[in-house]
Amino acid sequence: MIKALIFDVDETLVYYETYDVKEWFSRYLEPIFQRHDINVDFETYRKMVKGILPRSYVEKLGIDHVEFWKLVDNVNLEYRKALAKEGKIKIFPDVPQTLSELKTMGLKLAAVSNASQKCTEFVLELFDLKKYFDAVFGKDYSYLDGVKPNPYLIQKSLKALNVSPNEALVVGDSKLDVEAAHRARIKAVQVLRFGNPTEDADYYIRRLTELIDLVKRLSMY
Repeated sequence: MIKALIFDVDETLVYYETYDVKEWFSRYLEPIFQRHDINVDFETYRKMVKGILPRSYVEKLGIDHVEFWKLVDNVNLEYRKALAKEGKIKIFPDVPQTLSELKTMGLKLAAVSNASQKCTEFVLELFDLKKYFDAVFGKDYSYLDGVKPNPYLIQKSLKALNVSPNEALVVGDSKLDVEAAHRARIKAVQVLRFGNPTEDADYYIRRLTELIDLVKRLSMY
């Protein structure tokens, strides 16, 4: 029986209009790096974000990696606040109804993001979504390489919700979400918000409301 759902946040529950990662890097992050004498180019930054390089890679450049990512996350938070003021952070219209109904069904819910805890909570609170979640986890500064596709944050959610892997589903939009779920021995639901399905997800849905019937169906077995 399914007792819990673990949700990705960005591009699953909310999305960002006009967001371009390279433009964000050059306009917002690079000037801060220059101010702090940090020499990290866009490609190196993206490889760390995607997990091709560990987040501790900047230690090779003589930069404390925890302080580096705190700096990045502070810039990211200010950027999100600016987007919010401009009305450029949007919630998918099927989210509130679905989360409310899942809670009515007695399910435990967690939100997990590779963004910082502050960034994750800011976005959830922006749309009054935090109230639906029993646990919320952003990146952990004590283990920065524990972000998805590492299963660490998913496993933290299982522990917080007090459920086993076979009693949960991970719901996300990307291959990172699917891989993290499978490495935690949980089945993955991919929401096809923008792109094509990955080859590895266990279930595919086009609208979040489809989760309700999926959970009911799986709980019959």
